[in-house]
Amino acid sequence: MKPSINSKLAIIGVAIDLGAGTPGVSLGPAAIRFAGVTERLSNIGYQVEDMGDIVAIKPVSPHTDGTNLKNLDEVARVNNLLCEKVSTAMSANLFPLVLGGDHSIAIGTIAGVLQHKSNLGVIWFDAHGDINTDETSPSGNIHGMPVAVSLGLGHDRLTSIGGTDKKLNTKNIVFIGCRDLDAGERKILKELGITVFTMHEIDRLGMTEVMTRAIEIASNGTDGIHVSFDLDSMDPVFVQGTGTRVPGGLTYRESHLALEMIAQTEKVVSAEFVEVNPIIDHKNETAKTAVALIGSLMGEWLI
Repeated sequence: MKPSINSKLAIIGVAIDLGAGTPGVSLGPAAIRFAGVTERLSNIGYQVEDMGDIVAIKPVSPHTDGTNLKNLDEVARVNNLLCEKVSTAMSANLFPLVLGGDHSIAIGTIAGVLQHKSNLGVIWFDAHGDINTDETSPSGNIHGMPVAVSLGLGHDRLTSIGGTDKKLNTKNIVFIGCRDLDAGERKILKELGITVFTMHEIDRLGMTEVMTRAIEIASNGTDGIHVSFDLDSMDPVFVQGTGTRVPGGLTYRESHLALEMIAQTEKVVSAEFVEVNPIIDHKNETAKTAVALIGSLMGEWLI
């Protein structure tokens, strides 16, 4: 991605932490803005329109909806609004850049993009699988479910967002950086044949080879690539301000190289950066890292 492909970009914040187990990521969009994301994108050459934040309202109880899913009603409401906002941005020929917030927001982002790109490839950077359902989730936290929902699996309050006929194809989804999968996730990933490049593959093959393969999978027969970047895909040494840290993740440079390689394909149509938690961060460093990574994805070159 670079301004010559689409010079107009929309920032959409989603101030929600109700899908996560640790509070604080609702402040992520503000932290990323404070770290200078608009200025960074403007310097690259984008015309940036900030569409503001969708703000979640914390319910009295996380289980008022009668399911084991925490805060289902509010997470569904927020993602329905996000789906509409992303679709509106794309209708106006704006590249949607969504700032989280917990990773449950990918439900609404992807649903909104699918209104315009029916054959969407996805490159998903995450320490976790995010492919649980209400039947397999050990926690009931919806931020561990967005991939399943985007495939049409899970509670109908979530799978109906954007339309049950607009879903991803398993053959065009790629995970990068996984190192903490629940038993149910390992089972469903194998059954569906989804490509997962764990840290083992990254160590053995190197990031350049992993991304070459990932880009081929996500772009094969698709009409664009969506990038979903969870900051916990990186090693906690580089990102203190994220809630579900797992040792042994991506390095700072591996992350930049991966996003730079995706940018060079000129096939990126949407992106989200999630799970920045300034409450547990140090001097907003994780948000600053997110801004730098956004720059790499959006075509910021040194020379």
